[in-house]
Amino acid sequence: MKIERQIIVIDAADIAAESGFWAGLLGGTVVADDDWHSVLVDGEWRLGIQLAPNHVPPEWPDGTQQQQLHLDLHVDDLQAAHEEAMALGARLLKPASKPADNPDGDEMFAVYASPAGHPFCLGQH
Repeated sequence: MKIERQIIVIDAADIAAESGFWAGLLGGTVVADDDWHSVLVDGEWRLGIQLAPNHVPPEWPDGTQQQQLHLDLHVDDLQAAHEEAMALGARLLKPASKPADNPDGDEMFAVYASPAGHPFCLGQH
């Protein structure tokens, strides 16, 4: 079997808000159809945003509606990435902190939710 393309697909009730958010955060563009938006970065298809009118956002980390997946984005400037994510419509779920499995290291992560409520992390080493 040869896999020709790998795409992460994110469900959302408002696909314009979700695709615009991810395109902005990843530095990409949106190609929009009625019930599907593609997010391209440097001409490469990175994410699919699929219309799911009854989408229920996850309540991470303790809620009854658990996350299904999340993205870790490693950045060179965590504060600048935080400001950009928030300006694009992210919601901060957990402020930047060192991971529990490496409290003495220099790695930091913050946890956010996209406009549709999908969790993602911004991290810096």
